[in-house]
Amino acid sequence: MRRRMVLAAVAAAGVLAVTGCSGGGGGGGDGMDSRGDITIWYSNNEAEIAWGKQMVEAWNADHPDEQIKAQEIPAGASSEEVIGAAITAGNAPCLVFNTSPAAVPGFQKQGGLVDLSDFEDGDDYITERSGDVADQYRSEDGDFYQMPWKSNPVMIFYNKDMFAQAGLDPENPSLSTYDEFLETARALKAAGVASYAINPAPTSEFFQSWFDFYPLYAAQTGGTQLVEDGEATFDSEDGQAVADFWRTLYDEQLAGQEQYQGDAFADGYAAMAIVGPWAIDVYGEDVNWGAVPVPTKDGVAADETWTFSDAKNVGLFTACDNKATAWDVLKFATSEEQDGKWLEETGQMPMRQNLTETYPDYFAANPAYQQFGDQTSRTVEVPNVQNSVEIWQTFRDGYSEAVIFGEKDVDAFLSDTASEVNKLAAGS
Repeated sequence: MRRRMVLAAVAAAGVLAVTGCSGGGGGGGDGMDSRGDITIWYSNNEAEIAWGKQMVEAWNADHPDEQIKAQEIPAGASSEEVIGAAITAGNAPCLVFNTSPAAVPGFQKQGGLVDLSDFEDGDDYITERSGDVADQYRSEDGDFYQMPWKSNPVMIFYNKDMFAQAGLDPENPSLSTYDEFLETARALKAAGVASYAINPAPTSEFFQSWFDFYPLYAAQTGGTQLVEDGEATFDSEDGQAVADFWRTLYDEQLAGQEQYQGDAFADGYAAMAIVGPWAIDVYGEDVNWGAVPVPTKDGVAADETWTFSDAKNVGLFTACDNKATAWDVLKFATSEEQDGKWLEETGQMPMRQNLTETYPDYFAANPAYQQFGDQTSRTVEVPNVQNSVEIWQTFRDGYSEAVIFGEKDVDAFLSDTASEVNKLAAGS
């Protein structure tokens, strides 16, 4: 299955939020030095709720005058819609854990987010915790309006039993280059072990390109975002190579063009999937799986391969009365101790530099997560630019037409879509 956080919402469903509300504008506003009680909205994700409850108990035990109260996020079509409506109404939460980075430019444009760089230790705390990866989360003015929190770097999961049935090596699969991947996919299809070799969702939601084109583009380019310096980057030889690779998969019916209702990988409908470490617990012992980095045209060493982060971050909202408390809670919730508890409880990767060295006992006890921990320092985020969601929707529409369904030339798709994206990134 696609992660429930992605399917249920605009790229994310689970939200953990800390609130204390009043009217507010953009930037910082009133309450930057104020302290008092705040309220948490939990997501409906069981593991994240468990982490959140212990975090709250730990904080409350030591802060009798700054208590956190807990409740779930109000129901809505998506958490992003709920948050956006709350910003408009002036009653947005103080902190939202699991904020999609793609939503941040919109929330910022609404005047809903506090500039975390305005706190005396804001920039230093964020960059010291996350390292160079943090720079991808700066807004166009160079400041942080979101705290890099946790990532689920995606890789290729493959079904070892299906590979063995197809006469392929299940322990050392040939998947590192495009040619190798295609030959392996053809062997799987010919052996009839699954309906498709791989089956990313062929649907039109803007975020679906994060789980087919974008991870491979990140790997092929060594860490390039879809938009950099206000310009689309994908109308290039690398963009062409990635798009042509996927076009071949669809053209040869190695990937499906119709939506599968369910988890294609778990159900054995596809022999491979592009997913993150959350899937380890989901698939458990039901699937005899292995995981390798996403492929590149000519092959890249595993320890040099980039991928999409699938990150969720934390925003501090301007409607908050007690921003000083919210900032302290945010630092507490992302401390080394709490990041370790998060890792233990959820298996998702805190966006902390030197992750595997910081928690050696965890990764020794849970070796399946080691490669994902290693991967966290080589992840690409969605661009933090104006019209972020519109840019991704424009890209998805063009990609679907040309790559998934073959109704337009790939090179025309790349050039035409890049022109449209450039206009959107410029604020048009």
